[in-house]
Amino acid sequence: MRFSRGYGSLPAALLAATMLAGCASVGSTRPELPPAAFVAQREQPGDEYIIGPLDSLQIFVWRNPELSSKVQVRPDGRITTPLINDMPAVGKTPAMLADDMKLALREYIKDPIVSVIVDSFSGTYSQQVRIVGATEKPAALPYRANMTLLDAMIAVGGLNEYAAGNRARLIRYDKATGKQTEYQLNINRLLKNGDSKANVRLEPGDVIIIPESMF
Repeated sequence: MRFSRGYGSLPAALLAATMLAGCASVGSTRPELPPAAFVAQREQPGDEYIIGPLDSLQIFVWRNPELSSKVQVRPDGRITTPLINDMPAVGKTPAMLADDMKLALREYIKDPIVSVIVDSFSGTYSQQVRIVGATEKPAALPYRANMTLLDAMIAVGGLNEYAAGNRARLIRYDKATGKQTEYQLNINRLLKNGDSKANVRLEPGDVIIIPESMF
């Protein structure tokens, strides 16, 4: 192995330790999130669900079973049901979509009563938690109320053998301020040592990036 002139007199082990210390100091500059319990002390409802592409919806029109249907939101964000073509669905709550369908159906029936139920969901990107990098199966997970880092890591099968879990980071976008913040994660401490302090609460839209070890 060749080293530059400035490091030529340093033993290889000392040089490696110096490099590791430098990496650790860089990672430690990111803020850390407060710990979350493995099991929430009190379950709280999440934000009202926003319909996303590929969501499966059950639509019921009271006393008009021929107008009721099960549909999947198309990739373009729209749905088609009996009597209604190309109704925009993405970005709406189920209640908002039901109100829009009522207005559209009034052209055909008197005082329609419509209910929309999300049967299976993918969510919009702003409601997904995305995990990329050195994990067994990178994925975009629909956010669930009270979701934590542990829940997300179980869903993706944990770290792979090359992961540097304690150098992982979480990227969070604040809609109110328009700012993006990076936080330090210690996934090795959580999964290998069972350190509950390393478990943190997630929010819709979080991105978790797990790098590979350099050694």
